Amino acid sequence: MLNLYIVRHGETEWNTQRRMQGWQDSNLTERGIEDARALHDHLIKVEFDSIYASPSSRAFKTAELIKGERKLKIIKDDNIREIGLGNWEGKTTEEIEQMDPKAYQHFWKAPHLYNRESVETFTCVQKRALKTINKLIEEESAGNILIVTHAVTVKTIMGHFQKQSLEKLWEPPFIQNTSVSLIRIENNLPSIVLYGDTSHLQEAYETY
Repeated sequence: MLNLYIVRHGETEWNTQRRMQGWQDSNLTERGIEDARALHDHLIKVEFDSIYASPSSRAFKTAELIKGERKLKIIKDDNIREIGLGNWEGKTTEEIEQMDPKAYQHFWKAPHLYNRESVETFTCVQKRALKTINKLIEEESAGNILIVTHAVTVKTIMGHFQKQSLEKLWEPPFIQNTSVSLIRIENNLPSIVLYGDTSHLQEAYETY
């Protein structure tokens, strides 16, 4: 049995400012760090065989916090980075909506129609992300693998396993920061065990 734990990075400064990040980056907030530590505690009994992370520092730092004292090297993988957004990156959602209203509408309301020159589509993200996911499934027959990535990447991966069209990409659940999705492959058959789970955050806040 193979378990793929797919996690979104912790909250960042740009998340709080509603700025689109894409391939650019911003630091984890204090809450982002605390939430990643809460997820570390939540997954402390899981014996991970390997850890993969997007090369973006927000994802890599989240992976380091979840890893904790485990003696594992974090493998950076470009295939699981966030969608590239070109000149949208670093701008607020309000700024983007004003400068490019049609594309912005497609991004959130009709993702299957989103197509801007010289930047990635959701199909592009899904194809590259699945290269890594499928390789892991083919090469690893059993074990636990942690994958720390981004919201769009998570949604495209999970949509594939749901056999869902990209038109429905943004249907619930919402992928919150440090949420966990778990795909289990048993007898070559994948199943979704968790999708956007945030129970570790509830546990952490109950202790305050």
